[in-house]
Amino acid sequence: MPPAATALAEPLTRLLGTELPVRLRAWDGSTAGPADAPTVVLRSRRALRHVAWSPGELGLARAYVAGEIEVDGDLTDALRRCWHSARERVSRPELGLRERVAILRTAARLGVLGPRPAPPAEEARPTGALHTRRRDRAVIAHHYDLGNDFYRLVLDPAMAYSCAYYRDPRDSLGTAQRAKLDLVCRKLGLRPGMRLLDVGCGWGALLLHAAEHYGVRATGVTLSAAQADHVRAEAARRALAEVTVLLRDYRDVGDERFDAVASLEMGEHVGAEHYPRYAATLYRVLRPEGRMLLQQMSRGAVAPGGGAFIESYIAPDMTMRPVGDTVAALERAGLEVRHVHALREHYVRTIRDWADRLEHHRDEVVALAGAARLRVWRLYLAGGALAFEENRMGVHQIIAVRPTTDGRSGLPLELPEVTG
Repeated sequence: MPPAATALAEPLTRLLGTELPVRLRAWDGSTAGPADAPTVVLRSRRALRHVAWSPGELGLARAYVAGEIEVDGDLTDALRRCWHSARERVSRPELGLRERVAILRTAARLGVLGPRPAPPAEEARPTGALHTRRRDRAVIAHHYDLGNDFYRLVLDPAMAYSCAYYRDPRDSLGTAQRAKLDLVCRKLGLRPGMRLLDVGCGWGALLLHAAEHYGVRATGVTLSAAQADHVRAEAARRALAEVTVLLRDYRDVGDERFDAVASLEMGEHVGAEHYPRYAATLYRVLRPEGRMLLQQMSRGAVAPGGGAFIESYIAPDMTMRPVGDTVAALERAGLEVRHVHALREHYVRTIRDWADRLEHHRDEVVALAGAARLRVWRLYLAGGALAFEENRMGVHQIIAVRPTTDGRSGLPLELPEVTG
């Protein structure tokens, strides 16, 4: 029997339809593949057993989260090489019966065959009908209720968990997030005494910023108890009595109308079937001539949920739509779309700044959430930044208004000058 990496290289090359994009190092110390590439370390046969039972992205993700696969070198570079190889491949070769039998014999000789490994505990397993209130609460809790202490280690001091706005390449994450919050407030035309609703308010970064710096009365809606607790504590610490947070589903916000409405990267969680109701809710709670700002990630028809890893470990049930579909849905709800601002490159920098903070605090992350959770977030952030870098995902700020019955919109809308 040849060394394990050598034995694996030939069938992997056949399965991939191309040369190995990364170097392999197997559990016996043997290596194969390009010497100048990051090295994927197979720490045990169980790594391949995960992939054998769940071929493709999910099996690889399970093996990585479980610690059976490690990457020696730059994880982002390893992912970039693999995705580049997949894009360059014209077609995957058809394997005949003889080749399939040969691959099975190799797997048997290497001891890869065996019972299905249990998925890591960090994998989400939502139950019940899609996008019921109960399931949505469970899905949100899986990601957002990891603990406020965990998110303080990764996010900026304002706890803004959405794309920042880098006016200067030298800006820190905190500076860029404050610039984003200011940009949102200025686009909404906020003035003292106005009433702002933030649908999916997160840890209240926009609510608190708008109340403190623009003098508005700010109400937020979230499904996360941990987020609601943080907003209330922070509002009390800053003596911002005009900030209110409601722990409820967006479908239960009531009929109260607001002067301005924002929703930052929450629409991805409502589901394709429920998006018309979400858009109608934004319209309903906005007074005539009021402005609405929606910041939302976009994606084409391929993997609208982000792929098997994201859907299993980060955001189950998430659906991203092309920006044109979002604009159309808002218009069907009765809103008039006035401006669309692409921020894709800003998300590359935002996510990499989060990744830098994750690594800087990695010992604290492990103490709070465990080593497997650290690996989940390493993979999540590396893959996310690369998806925006390569234009497989986008993010946009959309400004819309609710016109009056005779067409008045409260405009001309003097948008703040933006660059990039």
